[in-house]
Amino acid sequence: MGNILIIDDDQAFTDLLDSYIREICPLLKVEICNNPLTALALIKKGGNELIIIDLEMPALDGMKVYRFALDAGIDKKRVVILSARDPEYLREFFPMGSCLAVLNKFEARQKEVLGMIFKSIQSKLCN
Repeated sequence: MGNILIIDDDQAFTDLLDSYIREICPLLKVEICNNPLTALALIKKGGNELIIIDLEMPALDGMKVYRFALDAGIDKKRVVILSARDPEYLREFFPMGSCLAVLNKFEARQKEVLGMIFKSIQSKLCN
């Protein structure tokens, strides 16, 4: 329990996110996959409390990874979509309820929301 799978081709960003998670939620285990094709096997393996998927990736975009996760039986409430796109664009593809959250990966306030999600998962581990 407490496993977070981050799927994003931007290694600098995933390193930053990994450091942030370790700082605020040291009990969580973070697994990073910078290759979306490799991520499919990790999704199938299961055991993740949360899967964070970047929407824009080469080779296999985040929408396909998201659909694969749902088809593999992952609860949509365990998926967060990250994107640099504007909110109107994202709402078109991810209407309310289609996943836990859709966040802009470069907005500071969105980072706070992600932090609240991580703290909630860690809190469940302690109870």
